Amino acid sequence: MIKNPRFIYLPIIAAIVVICLVILVVFYYIPSKHIITQQKPLPRPKYAYGICIDSLSVSYGTVGRNQVLSTILSPQVTADIIYKIASGPRDLFDVRKIRTGNRFAFITTRDSIPKALYFIYELNPIEFIVYDFRDSLKIYKGKKDLERKIRTAKGIIYSSLWNTIADNKLDVNLALNLSDVFAWTVDFYGLQKGDGFRVIYEEVYVDSVLTGSDRILAAVFHSNGKDLYAFYFNKEGAGDYFDEAGKSLERSFLKAPLRFSRISSRFSRARMHPILRIVRPHYGVDYAAPRGTPVVALGDGHVVDAGFHGGYGRFISIRHNSVYTTTYAHLSGYAKGIHAGSSVRQGETIGYVGSSGLATGPHLDFRVYRNGAPTDPLRLESPPAKPVNPAYMQEYSMLVKDLKARLDSVR
Repeated sequence: MIKNPRFIYLPIIAAIVVICLVILVVFYYIPSKHIITQQKPLPRPKYAYGICIDSLSVSYGTVGRNQVLSTILSPQVTADIIYKIASGPRDLFDVRKIRTGNRFAFITTRDSIPKALYFIYELNPIEFIVYDFRDSLKIYKGKKDLERKIRTAKGIIYSSLWNTIADNKLDVNLALNLSDVFAWTVDFYGLQKGDGFRVIYEEVYVDSVLTGSDRILAAVFHSNGKDLYAFYFNKEGAGDYFDEAGKSLERSFLKAPLRFSRISSRFSRARMHPILRIVRPHYGVDYAAPRGTPVVALGDGHVVDAGFHGGYGRFISIRHNSVYTTTYAHLSGYAKGIHAGSSVRQGETIGYVGSSGLATGPHLDFRVYRNGAPTDPLRLESPPAKPVNPAYMQEYSMLVKDLKARLDSVR
């Protein structure tokens, strides 16, 4: 019996269809979906001082002894440009104050005869001044990108905090930062052998070069048998240091040591003395006020000196902690109980405005010293002595738990 011809050709037709589908997949689907043309990644542009230098050249130098800006610029730019720079505004930088050893750079074209497009003078390892010669002269200030790395350190006190930092080959700024953080809770003049610290802090790098230590993130100081913790917490743009319970480690200073007064002379490193008629530094602020106006202590502390001191007249010095000391001069007299060794509270009357010593009239000469160096009283930062905002306590507690565990692991 002869089979139906349609059934004889069906397997052949099916085979042809399968072959056609395979051909379609191979020649159309695979190339369009799976064959990827290899492309070289585009090179990342190179920058120096915020300027793209892919097609430019950069040459560096340092300011030599007795070298002035004109001698540095003259081989590269015209006398007209040098004159514009020298006679231009000095609000950004006074060109007469370039310092020996500071680094500078020229950014030029790569032509057979290079043309200077920029001159950069480094004010310090981070800040710099750019002189742009491309069109009309433009001058602006810039900052290098900072890289921060978190480090840990520890130390045992054998003589002083400063010596311990040096013995452990740590940045000396770490000693200053620790003394600032614990200024109100640790008596650095009363440290004993065996006291110590552990700290988590940031190191700052510029151009991959370490420039020093920066903010302390957390620290614990062991003193007088107690562990005193400090944790940095920043919310709403205002960072401060707090203990484990969220209480501030810092106490506020008053804005001024007396009321109802006016500033008659400000902090200056070169002031004409009103009596001696010579120019010398005036490291304080003068408050003009009527004779007898009460003068109060800027903060809690101990009187280290109360007596007559030559041109300062009747004088009081108060040590508030191991970092800050304040002095009060030209007094007419002292408040009852004020003498060397007495304790004072913030806002307590310690003396009265006068004109003793070298003074043209009744006023208070008020000064602030930080780590023994004079600092402008009007720029003295007085952080609020407030605890962590209750709204952030849960977040703060989690931060403390993490940082405390990391501190305790630094052994």
